[in-house]
Amino acid sequence: MLIQYKKDYEKTARGLLSYLPDFKNIESLKEEIRLNEQDNEFVLFLYSNNQQNMVGVLGTQITNQFIVIRYLSLAPGFREISYEQKILLELKKEYPDKRITALPEYANLLKTIKEDNEEE
Repeated sequence: MLIQYKKDYEKTARGLLSYLPDFKNIESLKEEIRLNEQDNEFVLFLYSNNQQNMVGVLGTQITNQFIVIRYLSLAPGFREISYEQKILLELKKEYPDKRITALPEYANLLKTIKEDNEEE
């Protein structure tokens, strides 16, 4: 289940973000959290598996027509394509009227959405 970031989840979000190379530096990590708290265009989602554990974080930028995936980080043990698919399909359900795209380094995630569409 995708859950929009709230201040209550800051420690969990920081932990999940710290798996990404761009956020190894504590200042970069703090800046990213601030950006998601202060700018409505940047939305951070946490992903909870069926056991109610937060196992992933998805950084997005939402505009009138698009959702841009900025990054996706999953906890060790949950870094499987099935989790990526679940997260992106939930994002798609949440925003059915928006086109989902991604920064170049995360463009490979988009194929999981296309594969699902082909099955429908």
